Amino acid sequence: MSTTQSERLRELLEPLVSSKELDLEEIEVASVGRKRVLRVVIDSDDGVDLDQIAEISRELSEKLDESDAMGDGEYTLEVGSPGAERPLTEHRHYLRAVGRLVKFQLTEGGELTARILEVDDEGVDLEVPGVKGRKPTARRLTFDEIAKARVEVEFNRKDKKEEEA
Repeated sequence: MSTTQSERLRELLEPLVSSKELDLEEIEVASVGRKRVLRVVIDSDDGVDLDQIAEISRELSEKLDESDAMGDGEYTLEVGSPGAERPLTEHRHYLRAVGRLVKFQLTEGGELTARILEVDDEGVDLEVPGVKGRKPTARRLTFDEIAKARVEVEFNRKDKKEEEA
């Protein structure tokens, strides 16, 4: 997708998404055979549910039909959320991941898997799980020390509400 098309699509769609108190996380146009697919990823601090996705999908479709941002050819619009194993690329992503287990690739090399406890403007405070019965340890990473970060799926994770009870 050309930068100008990406910018035009973002300029067209972001105000509508923002008006619903959602964040436009990603726009991608992909060719699938002879057809094109426009993938739009949305999110919010509270996540998004299927009703929100359906509503915003209808409104984005109407907005796109009124414009020439996708050109004359046919395309399919897909609207979704970032998914369970989302990469953390923006400050807001780290804030949304508080309490979650995250796999970090460090700029100095190596990896670290830890739970995010707090986030501020400079970095994250972590709880590194203990190994072989040892207690968890605290660690701080600045954003400069993080090359990549991705939320890990936890099948046996305790819900925050259970922990507070």
